[in-house]
Amino acid sequence: MAKSIYDDEYRSLIKRLRDHRKSVGMTQQALADALGKPQSYVAKVEGCKRRLDVIEFKHWCKALRVDVVEILTS
Repeated sequence: MAKSIYDDEYRSLIKRLRDHRKSVGMTQQALADALGKPQSYVAKVEGCKRRLDVIEFKHWCKALRVDVVEILTS
């Protein structure tokens, strides 16, 4: 089994998060600030260089003001 960062479903999920961030006009820096993380953290996750765990995913959705289920099922 391949690592999750290489899985097509994982990459699709990260793309949906990134697309939503962009659609609401939020920069990587603004998201990083909302998460209390450096901008490089957001860049690494969006570039699939770092895996996002389920708790971090929940925090991202909250910071982006999007429902977890909406992102998972869109």
